[in-house]
Amino acid sequence: MLDFDQYILLSIYPCAVIFGLGFIAKRAKIRESLKFVFQSSASIVFSIIYFEVVPDGGAEGLAIVLLIFGFLLLFMARKSIIHPEPEVPRDRTSSSNDT
Repeated sequence: MLDFDQYILLSIYPCAVIFGLGFIAKRAKIRESLKFVFQSSASIVFSIIYFEVVPDGGAEGLAIVLLIFGFLLLFMARKSIIHPEPEVPRDRTSSSNDT
């Protein structure tokens, strides 16, 4: 059986990877749909690893949640492909030029 601190670490690892992929995709200006696919694949891979590697079913609940989250991200990628959001230009100096 897993201790509480091990379970917390097993929860933090996929979160860090998913947020890291989102950050990298934003910096590299990758399309939203591709970002969702990368995050989904990471979530599904973590789910499979947790099912197979963690002994005695210690992380089955977390693996199921990650699997569901991975499929949800795939649906978000599909929606992003079908209905892309228009890019809004960022205008940082608009409030300073109002005078």
